[in-house]
Amino acid sequence: MRILFVGDETSLPSELVDYVSDLGEEWQVQQVADGNSAISAAALSPIDAVIVAPALPDLTSATLLGQIRTLRPETIRIALVDANDGNRAPPARIIGVAHRFLPLPLAPEVLLEAVTSLEELRELLSNPKLRSAIGRIEKLPSPPHVYISLMHALEQDDDSDAEDIAKLIAGDPAIAAKVLQLCNSAFFSGGRTITDLRTAVTRLGISTLRNLVLASEVFAVQALSPAERSAMQRRALLSSRIASKVLPASSAELGATAALLAHIGLLLPGVRDEREPAQPGDDRPGHTEAGAYLLGLWGLPMPIIEAVAFHRHPQRSSLRSFWVTGAVHVAMALASGEQVDEEYLSKVGVIAKLPAWRDQAETLTGLAAEA
Repeated sequence: MRILFVGDETSLPSELVDYVSDLGEEWQVQQVADGNSAISAAALSPIDAVIVAPALPDLTSATLLGQIRTLRPETIRIALVDANDGNRAPPARIIGVAHRFLPLPLAPEVLLEAVTSLEELRELLSNPKLRSAIGRIEKLPSPPHVYISLMHALEQDDDSDAEDIAKLIAGDPAIAAKVLQLCNSAFFSGGRTITDLRTAVTRLGISTLRNLVLASEVFAVQALSPAERSAMQRRALLSSRIASKVLPASSAELGATAALLAHIGLLLPGVRDEREPAQPGDDRPGHTEAGAYLLGLWGLPMPIIEAVAFHRHPQRSSLRSFWVTGAVHVAMALASGEQVDEEYLSKVGVIAKLPAWRDQAETLTGLAAEA
């Protein structure tokens, strides 16, 4: 994997670069101190990933990443951000050109995890046309920053209480309002009125609230009409609830999140809706792999990415047991009335559970209809 670091030792300590260089011959690492040198390097040869410091002597990081996007649209673009900025979202200009953000100071293991996950993503979705198509989209859906900030806060402090979580969500009034609206649907509230975010955290639990925040952010795109956004969000939330019932508690949240995001590729321009019959000569990327690739760029876990990529054809998954991909397949099929791949369920040994899953899905569908 070819990685270009951009920044001097003040912002990019040499031990970080050396750490990646020492991982093996398959890792080709180069470091330059400024933006123009990075542009020259990108023009000379392809780069798999570029990692840019917050401040450069000649260009802004947003300008550089925009130039890299033009020169090498298939290159994964990572922006480093100052940890002193806390949970604030990065500036709007850089959100439009960076695929992922990592905090400084940057621990070697965090860097390794990020770079390794990108390598795994490239192996999973190795179609160069797909990478290029996603790279050329001028305005990708922004990473869900309230959700990511919430996850980060919980990772830093397992003892975060309901008030702390409520304050974080309240930092974005539009998201907070949408979350409260969803909380008070019959689907989630069970008829009990929820008037504030703290009560929502207490009654619904952190896992449910996280997915409500995620749904509120992801489906707030302007490319859809209000009716389309609402319908897509309803279907996603229903699928998410079904997936969480299909898996054991230890994996329920992974399944719920993956099902929630299974059709995120439909929000991208220039992709093919795989639910419709393929037309001869249509070489556009399918929405499942395009959506999975986008989630990989956002840094979501590989089980979620793989589930989004393969949920329509679970037998393509590298995993030979029933886990997140299988659960999302079942949930999406039951939520939309599509055919469940019973041959696949037989192979992974869970076909006997399908009748109970159908009953659960019917119950949840009824609640969704009331909502």
